[in-house]
Amino acid sequence: MNTSVVNFQQDPVDAVLEVGLKDLWYPVCPSGFVKDSPVSLRRLGYKIALWRDHDGKVHALEDHCPHRGAPLSIGVNLGDRLACAYHGVEVRCDGTVTRVPGSPGCKLEGSRPARMFHVEERAGAIFLFNATAPHVDSPPPLRLPEQLTSPEWSAFLCYTEWGCDYRYVLDNVLDPMHGAYLHKQSHSMAEGEISADFQIRDTDIGFFFEKKGQRNVNFDWTEWMDTGIHTMRLEIPYPKTGGPGGNFTIIGSYTPISKQAAGVFHWRCRKVSGWQRDTWRFLYKNRLEERHWHVLEQDRVAVENMEPDANRREHLYQHDMGLVRLRRHLKGLATQQLDKAAPKA
Repeated sequence: MNTSVVNFQQDPVDAVLEVGLKDLWYPVCPSGFVKDSPVSLRRLGYKIALWRDHDGKVHALEDHCPHRGAPLSIGVNLGDRLACAYHGVEVRCDGTVTRVPGSPGCKLEGSRPARMFHVEERAGAIFLFNATAPHVDSPPPLRLPEQLTSPEWSAFLCYTEWGCDYRYVLDNVLDPMHGAYLHKQSHSMAEGEISADFQIRDTDIGFFFEKKGQRNVNFDWTEWMDTGIHTMRLEIPYPKTGGPGGNFTIIGSYTPISKQAAGVFHWRCRKVSGWQRDTWRFLYKNRLEERHWHVLEQDRVAVENMEPDANRREHLYQHDMGLVRLRRHLKGLATQQLDKAAPKA
């Protein structure tokens, strides 16, 4: 009996995007995920060990001992380095093997075979620089939107994981029109037209995708931003009963965990100070947070239940200009990454 196996080669551009573009910052987990004992997370095509040193600073290495490949995350925290549980090999946070207790002076000692990652802890999350090279001494600075850095703003991080490709999450956020349908029972998105014309407006760091002639009524626009980290911004109009601070601003960033899992980060922000800051933070935790989770759950259920190939069997129309623009942009960045990595003729 003759049998044959057909191997389908993945499109190289899709392969790059599936695990996340290189040389960008990504949020990988909330700060509370990382304590003194090492933890292991799959992100960006890697298995990563994260831990805190004696001063509380977070470090990250690929969760792979360069000796035999045992997970460093089950080892011992020695401050700026981890000691592998399998044979005691000590690997410093910069990827250097500092000690091989079983064979002192061997060629492994002093070498730098482990992939390291630069990390920053900001706005309640751990951010990681996804470098092309296994060792980068000076990554570009992490530039976050002002809503996450300015003392004039206050924010709550909402983190969850969705069972889908992270690009489906991008598409969902760059689709303001779904707010008038999927979220029409929401306390903040019950108003607005159920049909609209859209336009794209370019900025120095990205673009707006927005409804024409409608502002501050519903989920009316999304801004895509590239500042060395890809983030998205939108506003949800709030009545005065929603507390001080005007419209509710949401900053989003999305990280691939696997082909069918995404880390979904949303910071819910308002521009408030003094007593108003305390008032709205109390109001958020006691009244608004549950409502926001309900809206997010509606998105999650819709997106998770799409087939993995749903974005290859679409019939798009004018409302989808934004996601088409973003997909083309990301494919262009992936192509540049491939061209840069290709060997010179």
